Amino acid sequence: MSRYNAHVAEPKWQQKWQEAEVFKALRDESREKYYVLEMFPYPSGVLHIGHVRNYTMGDLTARYKRAKGFNVFHPMGWDAFGMPAENAAMKNNTHPSAWTRQNIAEMKTQFAALGLSHDWSHEFATCDPEYYGQQQALFLDFLEAGLAYRKNASVNWDPVDMTVLANEQVENGRGWRSGALVERKELTQWFFKISDYSEELLSALDGLDKWPDKVRLMQKNWIGKSQGLQFKFETIGAPKGFEQLEVYTTRPDTLFGASFAAISADHPLAKALESDPAVAAFNAECRQMGTSAEEMEKADKIGFDTGIKVKHPFEDSKELPVYIANFILMDYGTGAIFGCPAHDQRDIDFARKYNLEVTPVVSPDGKNYEIGTEAFLDSGILINSDFLNGMDIDTAKAEVINRIEKSSMGEGKTNYRLRDWGISRQRYWGCPIPVVHCSTCGVVPENKENLPIKLPEDVTFDKPGNPLDRHPTWREVDCPKCGAAAQRETDTMDTFVDSSWYFARFTSDKSASPTSKADAQYWMNVDQYVGGIEHAILHLLYSRFFARAMAKTGHLPETAIEPFNALFNQGMVCHETYSTPDTKGRPIWHSPDEIIQKDSKTTLRSTGETVTVGPSIKMSKSKRNTVDPLEQIEQYGADTSRWFTLSDSPPERDVEWTTSGAEASWKHLQRVWRLADEISQCAEEPPKGGDEAQALLKATHHAINDVTHGFENFAFNKSIANLYEFTSALAKSKAGNAEKREAMKIMALLMQPITPHLSEEIWELLGGEGMAVNAPFPIADPTLLVENTITLPIQINGKRRSEISVPKDMPKSEVEKLALADHAVIKALDGNPPKKLIIVPGRIINVVI
Repeated sequence: MSRYNAHVAEPKWQQKWQEAEVFKALRDESREKYYVLEMFPYPSGVLHIGHVRNYTMGDLTARYKRAKGFNVFHPMGWDAFGMPAENAAMKNNTHPSAWTRQNIAEMKTQFAALGLSHDWSHEFATCDPEYYGQQQALFLDFLEAGLAYRKNASVNWDPVDMTVLANEQVENGRGWRSGALVERKELTQWFFKISDYSEELLSALDGLDKWPDKVRLMQKNWIGKSQGLQFKFETIGAPKGFEQLEVYTTRPDTLFGASFAAISADHPLAKALESDPAVAAFNAECRQMGTSAEEMEKADKIGFDTGIKVKHPFEDSKELPVYIANFILMDYGTGAIFGCPAHDQRDIDFARKYNLEVTPVVSPDGKNYEIGTEAFLDSGILINSDFLNGMDIDTAKAEVINRIEKSSMGEGKTNYRLRDWGISRQRYWGCPIPVVHCSTCGVVPENKENLPIKLPEDVTFDKPGNPLDRHPTWREVDCPKCGAAAQRETDTMDTFVDSSWYFARFTSDKSASPTSKADAQYWMNVDQYVGGIEHAILHLLYSRFFARAMAKTGHLPETAIEPFNALFNQGMVCHETYSTPDTKGRPIWHSPDEIIQKDSKTTLRSTGETVTVGPSIKMSKSKRNTVDPLEQIEQYGADTSRWFTLSDSPPERDVEWTTSGAEASWKHLQRVWRLADEISQCAEEPPKGGDEAQALLKATHHAINDVTHGFENFAFNKSIANLYEFTSALAKSKAGNAEKREAMKIMALLMQPITPHLSEEIWELLGGEGMAVNAPFPIADPTLLVENTITLPIQINGKRRSEISVPKDMPKSEVEKLALADHAVIKALDGNPPKKLIIVPGRIINVVI
């Protein structure tokens, strides 16, 4: 009996697939297409087991749909721009391009070992000039269509690295890399007008019924639609030009509970007061925070009393103090609010700190009450509110808006938290923004015939800041409009731009324009998109915007404005952690290959020191609990890794990688091979027929049905459980060899999307025609799924003791005879008749002694 040798079989079939160009996709209008895409990777140079799970899921789907007759498109590329390459360049005295290209080459080798069915003929990296040149063309079209613009904006500025940081790159008020205190700084930045699509992006979420509900909710909250009132307070004691203060509120019903107004440190009024050193210092302190709403929410609420007052619109004698506050966002609403402490937790924290009035105006029962440190946030009846008393919240809101509009002080307004997308980055390793700054003509778009505007190769990273700013010649250029000396824009695009349209470029990656109309019309949309939940908001939201912008500018059909028909978020691969204490008791982390586990003890391989085993958590380099997939492939083969990562848990949940689990998967695949080998060595003979053959045929078609259902519904672990059952049924079957051979060939085709190399070996061994990858997927015969027999459990005095299988339509008297003839019943009765024999048809037999 031979053993399946993955080291020989896997390279063999990978070469055969490649030589036959099995996975190369061509547009064929006569066939129904299916576009499968996994979120393309950043070329870090290292593939991890999490990648294996993610890409195996996409690969299973692609192989399955291909076997079902679809014209499958399954491309792959590289999300290659970004800060890590620049940091590596500074650290290793190399060029970002060289570092990136080397990593891509290494990861392609790792990908190849997994036997993935990618169509590499469409491969590109986002740092290819051919790709980012077309991205520059899109930018120019967006600019012409009014979807791109330039304005001053408050940004996170790292004064050491001399660059803008995303909110996620600010940690405890400091730059994530330099550790410097971050400043909020006003810079002229380029923006995409995603806010123009706020309502459309929100309402269209309801139609994405093949997306996880969690992702749709996260996007809904990020867009943040709110309906409220925008109106103007009359100011007292404000500088000239600030006779009114415009605020926005979603709770106009609480206006009678207002005890202060507050403005952002970036509000024009706050800036106008900076001649006062105390105001300037306070504003500067506020600007050291990040610009995200989350960070402002977590920060201690602090304010500065400006001495300015505003008049209450409905109470002539009431004046509210105006504070500058660190929790107000300038780019949401108007950058100014009124505070009603009784019904907003942020406001009550602020009011208690500064001894401001707290007046409840919404009551659960219509009665007055005292507010402590917790705001009342539930629905109720208006109190302490003059003409609003007795109304519910919605009625009160409508009444306030109506009166404010009648007095021409403001209007009801819908707002969104979604802000325009700032794409400017002061970095070298990104897509250059294709505009020129001319002292005569201003900002001038580059001519398309001059694209791509390539990054210069001769740059240095020995100084902080953007190397493009100090390049001796690159930025010097003639104005495309007047021909005078001008300068290129040195900011590059946010790398989220690169990943917001790559799926469309894949459809026509060699096209001289961003997309080819015919290719985009045929291949778009992506039918199944696979990737992590961490991309639920920004990447997916930006891609949805980009698809709409590309449709508006003629690069995508209107049918592609929602680019991803179905989305699946895979769970993470986890592993327990191993640590030993250093001299100060801090953990020193160890990788799994440094550990020996024996007799319930875990020790260091090198020293024998006892190791603390931590919980199973997401694999990470910092905790060193990663598993090298190439080592696993070397030990067990790629098919074992593919099988195990899909078998142990539903694909949307986390899975724990264990050596024992991988070994069990390997043993099962060896068992399948032994079965196939055993069958192949028996002489071929005509089918025998009979009950055993019929039973195996039924088991085969049940497996086809169940595995198909699992594949269709992303329940891959259930499909694998069905394959385990089918393997056992086949191993136990006493059917003839011809029937077993046919069942085994079907087993190979059912396993092919998961374990393609083993399946090809079995298919070839048993004389299958061509390659298994090209064979159609088996189809279950519905007539063979009907069960003609049922299994009835036998309870004796209330405890299950046995079971019998009977025809579904067997008369009750015959069932009684079989039950009384059962060995367990005979033994229990010991020659006596039963007190009662109760048969519940189709369900259970109860014997009472």
